[in-house]
Amino acid sequence: MAKKVAIIASNGELFDAYKVFNIATAAAASDAEVGIFFTFDGLNLIHKEGHRQLPIPEGKEHYQEGFENANVPKIPELLEMAKELGVKLIACQMTMDVMNLEKDHFVDGIDVGGAATFLNYAEDADVTLTF
Repeated sequence: MAKKVAIIASNGELFDAYKVFNIATAAAASDAEVGIFFTFDGLNLIHKEGHRQLPIPEGKEHYQEGFENANVPKIPELLEMAKELGVKLIACQMTMDVMNLEKDHFVDGIDVGGAATFLNYAEDADVTLTF
């Protein structure tokens, strides 16, 4: 298993959240150090209200029943699991400024930083992913 995983979350729909938090929690549960940089629409994944009501892509509504039947945890649960596993959550300062958002608009336990912050984190990552 990789020792360090760096993820960029730049999209903010339900499927994006599942991809990001599924990979992040699996890696963290395997003792990898994991950091996620949330930028642009990806900020929805850690927004206090937004992460609780992420849209399903149009035409994919049938997946909702599948998630429920397979007992897939909801995004708020996966986010909490990620935090409990020590996943570093970094909100993009530039995007927050552009969208007129403050740190208190987001779930507790996040860091705020710019691209340089994430690049510094990711420079020695074994795996880098973008969603």
